[in-house]
Amino acid sequence: MLQSLTIQNYALIAQLEIDFPLGFSVITGETGAGKSIILGALSLILGQRADAKYIKQNADKCLIEGIFDVSSYQLQSFFEEKNLEYDAQTCILRREIWSSGKSRAFINDSPAGLNDLKELGAYLIDIHSQHQNLLLADNHFQLQVLDVLSKNKNLKNEYHSAYKEYVFIRKQLRELTEKINNQKAEEDYIRFQFKQLDEARLQIGEQITLEQESEMLVHVEDIKSGLFRIEHLLSSDETGIVTALKESLNQTQSLRKIFPASEEISERIQTAYLDLKDLAMEISSQQEGLEFNPERLQEVNARLDLIYALQQKHRLDSVEALLTLHDSLDQQIRAIDNSDEELEKLEKESTVAYTKVLQLAESLTKTRKEAARCLEKQLTEKISILGMPNMRFSVELSQKEQPDSSGKDEVVYLFSANKNGELKPVAQTASGGEISRLMLGIKALIAGTMALPTIIFDEIDTGVSGEIADKMGDIMHQMGDIMQVIAISHLPQIAAKGKSQFRVYKEENNDLVETCIRQLSKEERIKEIAQMLSGAKLTDAAIENAKELLKVKE
Repeated sequence: MLQSLTIQNYALIAQLEIDFPLGFSVITGETGAGKSIILGALSLILGQRADAKYIKQNADKCLIEGIFDVSSYQLQSFFEEKNLEYDAQTCILRREIWSSGKSRAFINDSPAGLNDLKELGAYLIDIHSQHQNLLLADNHFQLQVLDVLSKNKNLKNEYHSAYKEYVFIRKQLRELTEKINNQKAEEDYIRFQFKQLDEARLQIGEQITLEQESEMLVHVEDIKSGLFRIEHLLSSDETGIVTALKESLNQTQSLRKIFPASEEISERIQTAYLDLKDLAMEISSQQEGLEFNPERLQEVNARLDLIYALQQKHRLDSVEALLTLHDSLDQQIRAIDNSDEELEKLEKESTVAYTKVLQLAESLTKTRKEAARCLEKQLTEKISILGMPNMRFSVELSQKEQPDSSGKDEVVYLFSANKNGELKPVAQTASGGEISRLMLGIKALIAGTMALPTIIFDEIDTGVSGEIADKMGDIMHQMGDIMQVIAISHLPQIAAKGKSQFRVYKEENNDLVETCIRQLSKEERIKEIAQMLSGAKLTDAAIENAKELLKVKE
């Protein structure tokens, strides 16, 4: 419920604070006093786009804040999904609008987007005006009313889950079919590419090894010449390092008796001598093993040419990348080979899911048919006392060709104001006043069935008076016993039904006209209702009449 509303510097409002009680409250005031301004400000914290032109003259910004009791609405999942701070008892919505056009919105002091405000606002307030009566012609709204009355929430949730699963499987089926068609269109090329790569028998690291071998085979003579020169420098009888080390070793050994320190020198020279002697022998062996082999060079280059050609063809730069492509093509071929089996499996799953959807849709239809008969009877009873004793109302249910997210039902509300009149869709035959009364009756019927948001009736009583207005007031008063109802009205019969009454009026301050609102005391209510009854001149009869009207409520 709406606990309080604060408005600062909006249109003709400088500062306004209203505390709303539970039950049925009425807002009255002369035409042009500013009732619509208050609703306009309220709509801003419900997600309506802001316009800087509504900021009060000479003010830098305006502020609108609403405090709501949300203990009955179970909104924790909404707040968690939007990453907003959650309070199980209270929710604060606030808008700040600057004269520059900048606007900010907050939910529980956390910055929020207008879509979040709008979505949350739908849970909290239902502003019902003559314009909103267009909802009565909306198929979704008509179906929603039947579902509320049928109390089929669990069944609807089960249906939604089944339908969601069916839609998901159908999506998979479409994607798989499209994928299979695309793959089959390219199947020959995919198999050709795979065959080329498979026959190449590529090995990890192969390219580097082959490139090194090719380089060696091309320069084999240069390598042999270099190795020969190294061997000569090491092992030459005259100038070789190994020969010199041998002589040095003999010399140190001859000094051991007279120079003990030569023992260590001898050991170190001997180590170097043996290492270099072995190295010279190894170089000699490698030199002898090297031969120019044109056949092997041709074989290596042919293999490298194949690798380079595959890399260029597939625009890849390594054997490893080619092997990855090979595996990918192999998987595609396996998928093509197994696609018929996978497709058949999904088709069976789709059939099972569709059958379940149809069964649940049929159960939904059954609950809606029962609710439709109930709605016809109860709505006719409620509306007949509102000046339409001969009205007839019927709910026509038909079946769609295919189920959708709401089931298979197509619903149309049929109406006739006359006993013998032809039943036609509400939007085609009912007048504005008749639709208003129908909407009031429908809202009254569903009010006790679920935790409805605060309902604000904005001059829904336009075009009615007298006894009919009195009955409309009774209905709103009864709704107020189970929820918060606020009515903006010009009719004394309805004003008298409210548990509380607020008066909107204009006041001049320093040559400026401002809109104000305040809750009326019992005595002030008598005077206000008497004024509504008698017009400009307040009479004793009007005061007595007002007292009588209020006694009906008291």
